Amino acid sequence: MASNSAGKPIEILQWLRELGLEQYADAFRDNAIDAKILPTLTANDLRDIGVTLVGHRRGLLNAIAELSRGRSPTGPAPAAPEGQAPERRQLSVMFCDLVGSTALSTKLDPEDLRTLVGAYHRAVNQAVAVYDGFVAKYMGDGVLVYFGYPRAHEDDAERAIRAGLQAIDAVGRLDAKSDKLQVRIGIATGFAVVGDLIGEGSAREQTVVGETPNLAARLQALAAPGRLVIAAGTRQQIGGLFDLEDLGPQQLAGFADPQPAWMVLREGTEVSRFGASR
Repeated sequence: MASNSAGKPIEILQWLRELGLEQYADAFRDNAIDAKILPTLTANDLRDIGVTLVGHRRGLLNAIAELSRGRSPTGPAPAAPEGQAPERRQLSVMFCDLVGSTALSTKLDPEDLRTLVGAYHRAVNQAVAVYDGFVAKYMGDGVLVYFGYPRAHEDDAERAIRAGLQAIDAVGRLDAKSDKLQVRIGIATGFAVVGDLIGEGSAREQTVVGETPNLAARLQALAAPGRLVIAAGTRQQIGGLFDLEDLGPQQLAGFADPQPAWMVLREGTEVSRFGASR
């Protein structure tokens, strides 16, 4: 049995199932990987036991890191320490929404729907973890993510877009039987006040106040299925790193003035971040 930092036991086979990587259960067992060994595994170790795909190795390493921080594979990231004073931070906020979830709920058995939504949450969580994002909240079929909190990086806007593109691809590859799963994503970058902890238990979360989260949510609603839309603040941060389609000024609910928006098409053709930023 493995365990997280809170001491809650985690059965390795079940853990692999939750990650969608149960095909490696025999390899873990045959190589005597137990609770003591699991936190020490490296990329080379995983390669040696037969995890040949880079994405699978990265997913396992990210999940092991989550366990060491006391986070479940599908649970939200831990909130900042209690008592931390509100502070003004530049954030890139990502809103991700599962397309057609209401229609799915009428087609699927509730247990099958729960399993499917869990797989969707894990796919987004793993994409976000690669780029050090903070999954702040799951809202049914929606996911709220911060880049720049609690850890800030100079390329948080770029990280947010890369995570979003990876999430779109990962969700699109999930097995939903006759239905193709798609998400729509909105990203906005700007200043917000990261405030106090509110709520209790599993509903406990860090408040973020400002225009940026609202703008990200509105852009998500604007995006077409399988697409990612960004605001002007994010556009200014990424230079030519991505190929974009200018959607022009958009009249969004709650905003007095039309807001410029761009749809991210793909990775750009610039050879370096320096060249892209210039």
